[in-house]
Amino acid sequence: MTSSTNKLFFIWRHLNKLRWLVLSLVFAMLVALPFVHVYQTYVAAHAYDLLAPSEKRLYDIMETLTAPLTNDPAEDLDAIKGNTWSGTFWELKLSDPLAVVGQTAATLKVYTPFLLTALIPLILTVLFGRFYCGWICPATLMYELNSNLAAWLQKLGLRTGNRRFDLRIKYLVLLVGLVLSALTGVVLVAAIYPPVLIGREIYYAIALGGFGAGSVFLLGTLLFDLMVARRGFCRYLCPGGALYSLLGRYRLLRIQRIVETCNDCAKCNAVCEFGLDPLRDGFGQECNNCTACMAVCPTDALTFKVRFQDQSAQGPGHLGRRYRNQQQGKQQEKEEVES
Repeated sequence: MTSSTNKLFFIWRHLNKLRWLVLSLVFAMLVALPFVHVYQTYVAAHAYDLLAPSEKRLYDIMETLTAPLTNDPAEDLDAIKGNTWSGTFWELKLSDPLAVVGQTAATLKVYTPFLLTALIPLILTVLFGRFYCGWICPATLMYELNSNLAAWLQKLGLRTGNRRFDLRIKYLVLLVGLVLSALTGVVLVAAIYPPVLIGREIYYAIALGGFGAGSVFLLGTLLFDLMVARRGFCRYLCPGGALYSLLGRYRLLRIQRIVETCNDCAKCNAVCEFGLDPLRDGFGQECNNCTACMAVCPTDALTFKVRFQDQSAQGPGHLGRRYRNQQQGKQQEKEEVES
């Protein structure tokens, strides 16, 4: 293996750490933005002396943090606003494709400017597949920590849920949600979409001092994942996951197994939160390119390839016992024929 190849696999192995960093930063952004909004409100009111002691503390802290960045927080701090459903980043407006689809279904009209805000996420999904679920969605951080809790409970001898259901259920959830949105004129899919709920509940807690009904739903999804099915909501019920899976079905960048260096250890299958089968080249449209399988592979047998479809099943890994036994059997048959 050349030095350039070694460097490439070194990068692949550490991408999962980068992903966790990105997820943490997205979550931190959702926490920071409500504080910024409240601070901007206080500044615009020009009534510092009328603030309560706790509000003054918030004002002073935010002033200290933002003073090096701006002299006009009421205006300049609007550079980033919104959430992962729809937001603005230095005048670049971006929206979750589900937000556009849901709004179009509810209004039965296509609003072109709003449609264009989903163009970049849409292109990225076509290129990288269900990457939003693995790399951006703030619920992913919460659900993966929940999976770590489940693993810890299992070590203590407690049983956690590991049931499997039909993966097509989430497509039915998406369809029903869009039909009901069209009938009611309300974007109902947002009511059960974790990225929306997390951003909203964090805002309620910070800006309004309490949680809404969405927090109960989020807690229910955590319990469902913990007690019924591992990463069950994302696998079987999430309308956003359904849409991203459909959009990324023919993604260009795919994880592929290198059969020559695979030893059939099955660590890739064990770590996959979506229950996929990397060991037998079974990735499919559910794969979100999270690279967790790459991170645990001891022989660097997983890499990225540019393909429109997954590699068909390649058989056992060449470093594994099953492959060696097959080769020995073929050799014995050949010797018997020759003799």
